[in-house]
Order: sequence, then C-alpha cells, then structure tokens
Amino acid sequence: MMDFWQELNLLLRARYPLMYLVTIEEERTEAGLAKLAQNLGRGIFFWDFVEGYQGNPTDAGFGRRNPLQALELPDKVNHGAIFVLRDFDRFLEDVAIARKLKNLSRRLKSTAQNVVLLATAIRIPEELRDVLSVLEAPLPSPQELTQELQQFPLPAADREALVRAAQGLTLERLRRVVGRAIAAHQNLGIEDVPLLLSEKQQSIRQTQILEFYPASTNIQDIGGLDNLKEWLLRRGGAFSDRARQYGIPHPKGLLLAGIQGTGKSLTAKAIAHHWQLPLLRLDVGRLFGGLVGESESRTRQMIQLAEAIAPCVLWIDEIDKGFAGLEGRGDGGTANRVFGTFLTWLAEKESAVFVVATANNVRSLPPELLRKGRFDELFFVGLPSQAEREEIFTVHLQRYRPSTLRAYDLPRLAYETPNFSGAEIEQAIIEAMHLGFSQSRDFTTEDVLEAASQIVPLAQTAQQEIRALQEWAASGKARLASRQNPLML
Repeated sequence: MMDFWQELNLLLRARYPLMYLVTIEEERTEAGLAKLAQNLGRGIFFWDFVEGYQGNPTDAGFGRRNPLQALELPDKVNHGAIFVLRDFDRFLEDVAIARKLKNLSRRLKSTAQNVVLLATAIRIPEELRDVLSVLEAPLPSPQELTQELQQFPLPAADREALVRAAQGLTLERLRRVVGRAIAAHQNLGIEDVPLLLSEKQQSIRQTQILEFYPASTNIQDIGGLDNLKEWLLRRGGAFSDRARQYGIPHPKGLLLAGIQGTGKSLTAKAIAHHWQLPLLRLDVGRLFGGLVGESESRTRQMIQLAEAIAPCVLWIDEIDKGFAGLEGRGDGGTANRVFGTFLTWLAEKESAVFVVATANNVRSLPPELLRKGRFDELFFVGLPSQAEREEIFTVHLQRYRPSTLRAYDLPRLAYETPNFSGAEIEQAIIEAMHLGFSQSRDFTTEDVLEAASQIVPLAQTAQQEIRALQEWAASGKARLASRQNPLML
C-alpha cells in the first residue's frame, strides 16, 4: 500500500495543480515537502498571512496580509515550483479567492507548479471540492520515531519500548519529552516511558474526542460470562509477531449487546488490562461538531489517532445512542456521513485497533453495523444465572471483605436475588455496608438481603424491553456471553 509521502510525491510529479493537505504537524510536513521539492528539482515558497512569502529574497513579504495577492506569485514564477500556503482554509469562502484558485487549476495543469494549502481540518466549500485534491498527513510512523531516537545509545529492547510508548505523539511532542528527560538526568532511557505515556494522555485529552482510560480490571473480576471470557483468552496472543508469522490477521473487535449493568463496560476494561494494551474510550457524541465538515474531520482524526497508538483497545461506550435513528436526524446527512466513514474503517482496517462497542438497545442500531465483517463477534450479555450471581457476589465481597468472605452465605444471596444484574448486586452490597457502618458493626448476609429487598431491579421496571432483547438473542442473532444465561425472565 502506498504511504502518504509516496502518494504526495506521485501527485506532485503528475502535476496535480491544487492540493489540500491536512496536518497538525506543520513543521514536519513542510520539511517533507521541501525534501520532495529538492528531489524533483523544483523551488519551494512558503506563505502565511502575517509574514507573506518567506525564504526567497526576491519575493520576501509578498502577499503579506493579502491572501488573494499570495495566489498571484505562481503567475510571476516561470520555473517549476511548489507554493505552500499556511492556514489557507480560512480564506476559501471568499468569492475572489475561490475564483482565482479555479483559474490557477486550469493554468497550472500544463506546468511543473503546484499549490499546496495547509490546514488542520477539512473545510472546503462546495464549489472548490472538484478542484482540490485532499491528502491527510499521518502521525509519525514507528520507523520515524525510531530515527528520531537514534542519537541515544540504547539497548534494542529499551528503544522498542520507548517507541511503543511514543506512538501517537507528534515529533514536536516527542522532542519536548526528550528535552525534559535530558534536563532531568542528561539522557533518555527506559525510565522515561512514563513521561511519554503522560504526554500521550495529554495529547489525547486535548483532542476532546478520545479519552485515555486506565485499565486495571482483571478478567477474574468479571463474574460469569464464561463463553465471552473463553473467546477472549483464546485470542490473547493475536497481536504478537508470532501470530502475524502464522498468518492470523489482527482481530477487528467485539460488539457487546445486552441489558444495562451486566458487565459490558467492565469487559472492555478487562480486555485492555489482560492483553496489556492501552485503552482509549470514545464517546460517539463528541464526534459531532457544529461547523460544516467538522464532524467528518473529527471522525478521521479519531481513526488516525487510534491507528497511530495501535496496538490498542478502542472502547465505544453505548454506541446505540450515537448511531440510532440516523434517517430521522435533521442534520443535513452529517450523522450518515460520520457513520459511513466509521463503518468503512471497521470493515477495511488492517491496523491493530481492537474495537469494543457496547450497546444496551441493539435493535435500534443500523443493520449495516451488525453485518459480519464489521466485528469478529457479536455477544449478548444477559442477566446472570443463579450460579453467576454467586460468582458476582464472591468477586465484590472478595474486594470489600477479603478476610471475612466465608462469613457470608453466598448461595443464599444468589438465590434471593433473582433477575438482579451485576451492577444491582454491587449496589446491594454497598447499601448493606452503609447499614452496618451506621450501627458501628460489620455488615452481614441479612443486611445485604435487606438492602436487596429495597432495590427494584431493572428486569422489573423495564420488563418489556428486556424481554424483547432476550427474544432477539434467542433468535440466534448473537452469541451468548454465558453458557448458563437464562434467556427468559
């Protein structure tokens, strides 16, 4: 597959007149363009609104604070050249600029000149979409990050660990961390991995799209769900080099559908922890912005960032709330375009991004999302059976009262809480703890049962909806997460 720089080089040689280059790394991208211009034997001119053209004494300052005048320089230059215009997307709505770009598009086709507009997001008016060729600069590859760290004599294993920790960072952010490490202890070493991870978390946080989520939940912290846990354990080594040599492709991901409070989100955290992969959480609602083209740009940014950090787990919580009822939305088709981009990526991605999507109301999801090939498997997570409820009580009481676990009648607790979800079981235990604490004593089995008697489970308040979900799962549309999962209330 052709990488970004190869494709850009091809378009320059093929005399594509106008290019729209999306990048958050202006300096790195300009350095790459300068190298391509040198290889092609062409001059290169850089313009910005404040300084005008720079780097060429003859035209220094030309077009300062005048974007329309900046487009006149190609008419003055009579040799092969690349004109790089920074932040030029801000001026494309101007009718004179749009007309000038169209005129340039016609004239430059027969010359060895290219105009490259640099922008941080795709904001192209309708009338210019046919004349601008869009390219998106990726974040630095592992090879580029390795090259950046070549100046430090490091053991191969340490260098690999540092590069893995730096994936998803821009070169500028990486250099910042390197400078901090050198200022602290005059060198860069394996002990600086936490610095890189901290910088990565800050970078992800600033996107306001993805959230770097701490994954500390063990597979053993999940009660029941034997089929699901067995499936996950069998794929534990699927991201290794040995799996690639065997011919196994990267796993795509899972869709966990089912009743609220049954451990779907807990499973996403446990997968990342068990596989020792970073966990990124996506709130689908954050993809949608108010400006034209912003939502699509955010979706592409999310995909680019997740793939740069790969291998990782991308947790999409309550995906049904983000993509339900697409046809009825009055947003000019924005939601459909975002969904289409996301759907195409799910089906075609080859990167080591394992997507874990959770949904409470799977029946509201577009059928295209449930089609085979989007996810490796679709699991239904229902209400726990009596044996599973005993496991869940054991997990929670082991955490809250490890030294007195045997004092609790676990079989009785499981028997007396029919149709309780895992979240409701935990809430009953917490309520019992409050009861015992208020009386200056430890809580007992009776306290837990008393607390449980005051809880009206979701299975009772939303009986109709849950029954419909169970019937959907029973019809064979999903694999059951538990071997002994009761499908009917």
